[in-house]
Amino acid sequence: MTSAEPTALTDRLPRRAPLPAQHPDPVLDVVVPVFNEEADLEPCVRRLHAHLRETFPYPFRITVADNASTDGTALVAAWLAAELPEAEWIRLAEKGRGRALHAAWSRSPAPVLAYLDVDLSTDLAALLPLVAPLISGHSDIAIGTRLARGSHVVRGPKREIISRCYNALLRSTLAVGFSDAQCGFKAVRRDVAERLLPLVKDSGWFFDTELLVIAERAGLRIHEVPVDWVDDPDSRVDIVSTALADLRGIARIGRALARGSLPLGGLRRSSGSEPRGNLAVQLVRFAAVGAVSTLGYLLLYAALRRATGSQAANALSLLTCAVVNTAANRRLTFGLRGRAGAMRHQARGMVAFLVGLTLTSSSLVALHHVAPKAAHSTEVAVLVVANLAATLLRFLLFRAWVFAARPGRLGSRPSSHKTGSTTS
Repeated sequence: MTSAEPTALTDRLPRRAPLPAQHPDPVLDVVVPVFNEEADLEPCVRRLHAHLRETFPYPFRITVADNASTDGTALVAAWLAAELPEAEWIRLAEKGRGRALHAAWSRSPAPVLAYLDVDLSTDLAALLPLVAPLISGHSDIAIGTRLARGSHVVRGPKREIISRCYNALLRSTLAVGFSDAQCGFKAVRRDVAERLLPLVKDSGWFFDTELLVIAERAGLRIHEVPVDWVDDPDSRVDIVSTALADLRGIARIGRALARGSLPLGGLRRSSGSEPRGNLAVQLVRFAAVGAVSTLGYLLLYAALRRATGSQAANALSLLTCAVVNTAANRRLTFGLRGRAGAMRHQARGMVAFLVGLTLTSSSLVALHHVAPKAAHSTEVAVLVVANLAATLLRFLLFRAWVFAARPGRLGSRPSSHKTGSTTS
């Protein structure tokens, strides 16, 4: 970073605060990473520049990050930097979108850092709503999403399916709460970027996903903006190689989170919420809550069975313990406190309860079909096995859906360097 000596990564981030209304230096630095884009670069930068001049109320900068282009991209970038007072460019010796963003964001003094793709697939009308919550101090990171209500997306079925499958995979494996990891339209506060970028290892297309996963696990606030997005038919992204790299990235970050090897302490806000915790800790706490719940369930079932019959006793016992189990896991396993979202969590927990009820009730039906005169002890043994399976499924539902983070939503010039620089 271009600022003074960085704060130790173990120290907490200060409270979020709005930026001053009067700011003489660039408040926003929009990075445009490019590789062999000599044809599209000029119209992109000029359109972006005109849009910011007309709509953005603060000083701004546009940085072209050239990823080792082999055509005339560097000449176009240098020409634009010489002509437009708010534009500059840097040149990297190696390819990689993540590498370009890391380099450009690391050297920028602007308090809000953003990037967008050179094809301008995302409507620029969403740019001010994207950065407004970062300027106001509401959020730490902001992302455009093509998968939320209010988004309008034009693209072929192949890319639509791939995008939705990828984000579904993230939710099921890493239990993320954000909806769209790969939309090329994001922004971050510089104080967050200073702590976050050293933890992000990927230099390619997985850079976005890794940055968001780490930020969310550290308890940072991620704001989502629905966008209008039109697919670029001339996109040169190799889908197969990118997908394989993403799968390797998911496995790598998943291992790091499970081991608790990421130093997330430096990403916590002084007044922010606690991080969600790693998988191993959550499993232990969930298992402890589950053990107590299972014991309570068996005692309640035994007490009710004579009076109500096996099916009713099973349903009533499971319902009672499900409510208590959801509340206990909310507080102890996932570290959520206060009344905010409690009813929503219980409602979703009830869906998980119905899944468990279906599984355990089906096991009883199957047992009575196979052995109509099964002993009471056999019933209990079958229910224990069925409850263990239901418990595992409920844990997965809790992580991926019931207690998944809900992204917040809002309804909101030093002088530019004119010389190109080379970053290895």
